[in-house]
Amino acid sequence: MAVKKSAKILSDAVSNEINDWNKALKPLFKKYKGKKHPLEYKNLYQLVIMVILSARDSDRHINQIAPALFKKFSSVKKLSTASPEELHPYIKGVLNYARKAEWISAFAKEVKSDKNIPLTIETLTQFKGIGRKTANVIMTEMGVPLEGVIVDLHTLRVAPRIGIAKGTNPENIEKQLMEKVQQKNWGILGLSLSHLGRETCRPTNPKCHECVVNTICEYYRLLK
Repeated sequence: MAVKKSAKILSDAVSNEINDWNKALKPLFKKYKGKKHPLEYKNLYQLVIMVILSARDSDRHINQIAPALFKKFSSVKKLSTASPEELHPYIKGVLNYARKAEWISAFAKEVKSDKNIPLTIETLTQFKGIGRKTANVIMTEMGVPLEGVIVDLHTLRVAPRIGIAKGTNPENIEKQLMEKVQQKNWGILGLSLSHLGRETCRPTNPKCHECVVNTICEYYRLLK
C-alpha cells in the first residue's frame, strides 16, 4: 500500500509540473518525425487491408504475407470479385484469418473502387474489422485532417508510464491525449508513442536511460 501511495503522489506531482505537453514532448516528436507506420503498404487500398489483417497479429507477419495477396488482388475492384474462401490461401497464416477474409471481402464489395475508400472516423468504422484505432492509423498515414490519436497496445502502456494519461481504457487514453496535445500534433503524437513503445519503452526491461523523454517520465522518476 505504501508503494502504491507514494507512486500516486509522485504521479500527481510530476503531472502537475508539466503545463505544456506539446513543448515537453518535442524531443519525442523530433526523434520520430517522418517515420511511418511499420506496415509496408504502397497505397491507401493496401494500408486498409493490412491494418484489418494486422489486428492481434504482428505488423512484421502481415508485411510478409501481403505481397502475394496484392499481386493477386491489386485493387479494391479486383478484391471485390473474390469470395472470402478465395482469399484463404493468401492469408491463412494470419490470426483469425477466416473472419478477416469475410471482413476485407465485404469491405471491397461495398467500396467497389480504390477512389471510393472513405477517410473519416465515421465512415471507416462502419466496416467490420475497422475500429477507431485502425481508422486513426489510416487517416494519420494518409495525411488527412485528424479526428483522433492512434492508441495501440504500445500507447496504452507508454502514455500512463510517461504521465500524460491515466487508466487502461483506449478511448479514455485517447481523450486525454487529445485534450493535452494540440490537434496539429495528433499524428506525430500517436506514431511517436507507438514507436517509443516498440523500440524503447518495452513491457519488460524498458531502456529508460536511452529514452528522449526520461526527464519528464513518471515511471523513470519512480525507478530513480
